[in-house]
Amino acid sequence: MDDRTATLTPERMAADVIAASGGGSIAPFTSRDPALTVERGYGVTPLIRAAFTARGETIVGRKFGFTNRSIWAQYGVYAPIWGYMTDRTTHDLASTPTLAVAHFSEPRIEPEIVFHLARTPSPGMSEAALLDCIDWMAGGYEIVQSIFPQWTFTAPDTVVANGLHGALLIGERHDIAPRKAEWLCELPAFEATLACNGTPIDRGGGASVLEGPLSTLTYVMELLAKDPHNPPLAAGEIVSTGTLTKAMPVKPGETWTTTFSGIPLAPIAIAFT
Repeated sequence: MDDRTATLTPERMAADVIAASGGGSIAPFTSRDPALTVERGYGVTPLIRAAFTARGETIVGRKFGFTNRSIWAQYGVYAPIWGYMTDRTTHDLASTPTLAVAHFSEPRIEPEIVFHLARTPSPGMSEAALLDCIDWMAGGYEIVQSIFPQWTFTAPDTVVANGLHGALLIGERHDIAPRKAEWLCELPAFEATLACNGTPIDRGGGASVLEGPLSTLTYVMELLAKDPHNPPLAAGEIVSTGTLTKAMPVKPGETWTTTFSGIPLAPIAIAFT
C-alpha cells in the first residue's frame, strides 16, 4: 500500500471531517488517495453520523447536493450527492435571522426547496405519489462550506465531507394538502431570484434542480437502494433538495434575500455577521 494512503482509513477520514467542521480546513482526501471512490466515501458516512450522535446531536434529515446541473462543471462534480443534517445545524429563519460567518469554512449560500416527509417514500413512485408523502414545504437556505481550501475537491471528497453541509435555515412552512395539484405543476417551473443587500445576484428556479425538486427524491432513493452502508429515506425526515441558483460566497455585513415567482412561497432572508 502507498505510504500516503496507509492511514487513510474510514475512521481517520471521519475524524478529520469532524475536526475541521467548525471552521477548519484539510487537504482533499483524493490528494492522499487518488483511488478513493464515491462508494467508499459513503462507507464513511455512518461514522460521521455516529460522531454527530456521540456529541449529542439528533439526525433530522438529509441535504441533497449537486442537483443543479449548471454548477457541475464549476466544481467538477457530475452527479448529485447527499449528507446528514442535525438538530444543531437546522434552524427556522424566524428564530435565526442572523448567522456568524466565522462558524464555517469558506461558506456559500444556496436557496433551496425544503420538504418534510410525513410518510416514507418508495423507489419508483410518481411525483404525485411522492407529494402525497410530504406534509409541508418551504423555501430555505443551505449554508455549504468547503473544508478543502479554495473549494478544490472531487466527488468522493464531498461525500466524505457530509455533502459540504454547514447549516439549513427554513423559511415559512406551507401545507401541501390544500393545493396539492397546484404545487405539482408549479414546482418544476417556478423562478427564484437571489439578491445580496438588495442587488440581484443570480436567478434560477425549479427547472434548475434536475427535473424539479421532487425529482431529487427519486434520484436519492435510487442511490440509497444500492447503498449497503446507509438507511433509506424515512418518514419524519427534513429534506433539502439542492440549490436553485449558483452557490454564492458570503461575508459579514451582508443580507441575502430570495423571492419566488410562479409559486406562492414566502420570501426568505438571512443576515451574516
